[in-house]
Amino acid sequence: MARRDENQPSGAELRVRILDAARELLKERSFDALSVAEIITAAGVSRASFYFYFASKQAVLAELVRRAVGAGHEAAEPWVQASAGPRETLRAGIEGGADLWLSNAAVLRAIVESWGSDPQLRELWLALMGTFTDATIGRIEADRAADPAMAARLEGVDVPALAATLTWTGERLYYLAACGVPPFDDRKVLVDTLMHLWLSALYAMDS
Repeated sequence: MARRDENQPSGAELRVRILDAARELLKERSFDALSVAEIITAAGVSRASFYFYFASKQAVLAELVRRAVGAGHEAAEPWVQASAGPRETLRAGIEGGADLWLSNAAVLRAIVESWGSDPQLRELWLALMGTFTDATIGRIEADRAADPAMAARLEGVDVPALAATLTWTGERLYYLAACGVPPFDDRKVLVDTLMHLWLSALYAMDS
């Protein structure tokens, strides 16, 4: 009976090699300029192996983005679940978001720069951003129900629109930071600005 070559990489290992290769290549060039052939060469896999695991380079980017966004939800969880006061939990979430974007800068720049022109990536990014907006709506509604003063401040406010504004403003500022654009390349400025925006908009607090 034929034995499996112990040095032959597993399917999981091949997937990781493809994902890691794409992530590294995106540090050097734009997603539009990146080809499947380059990913295959950098990963050291066959064309057949690539297409067994991924239908396209868009599918590779989508997997990388999903993994990064999963970490983003973990960072936001303390505020979403109201595990402590809003000032403390918001700062933890915003700082976690900043670290996430900076550590995944190449991947997240690629999705932000590509989703507007690629239908597959557009659907993905809008859906993923929608999960953050939905979580924000849930927390605002819970706070408003528990705090008459907040309910009064937000009377007549379109909460879904407010939540989407806060979410997409964060996306833009994190993106600018990931691109090294001043003043948001300064992590403290980035975090303090987003803290001021969220606290003043939702809680009438100074940062």
